[in-house]
Amino acid sequence: MNHTVLNVDLEENIKLILQYIGEIPEREGLIETPKRVIKMYDEIFKGYKEDPSSYLRKTFKEDHRELVLVKDISFYSHCEHHMVPFFGVAHIAYIPNGFVVGLSKIARMLEAYDRRLQLQERLTFQVAKTMFEVLNPLGVMVVIEAEHFCMTIRGVQKPGAKNVTTETLGIFTEDNELVHKVLDFIKTK
Repeated sequence: MNHTVLNVDLEENIKLILQYIGEIPEREGLIETPKRVIKMYDEIFKGYKEDPSSYLRKTFKEDHRELVLVKDISFYSHCEHHMVPFFGVAHIAYIPNGFVVGLSKIARMLEAYDRRLQLQERLTFQVAKTMFEVLNPLGVMVVIEAEHFCMTIRGVQKPGAKNVTTETLGIFTEDNELVHKVLDFIKTK
């Protein structure tokens, strides 16, 4: 489809939304808003144009078989039910099996998934599964903590409420001591 034609249609639809909420799309402050919204959507939903697993394909041979934890990775996503943001931190742990990956690549892989309409539960699973399939580690554990605007600024309106999701694969599903070790490291500031 012609991207220019699509943008013109989107601009008209955004003007309709502005009218729906009670605004005047021709008002000086809103004239460029439809173009800005389209540009913003291109940025915040760029994950649809990325292959998250591609970030993990460059590895380094390393005989490290102990815990690697990248914690407090900030992320921003959008709830697929209301298209409002949810944001928080992800903690991603793995036990290497002969290979490690650059730490920034883990954050980039997360971002390729979070820049889509999401459910936090799905995001947690996708990150863990991709780490497990691409790196072939002994195990993966992902913990995501997030605040959802669909719960804080609308609906029940409970600011500060957090949702925590986890996913464990490989050795983490069998070793509770290892799981507790990760959770203890996450708590440590």
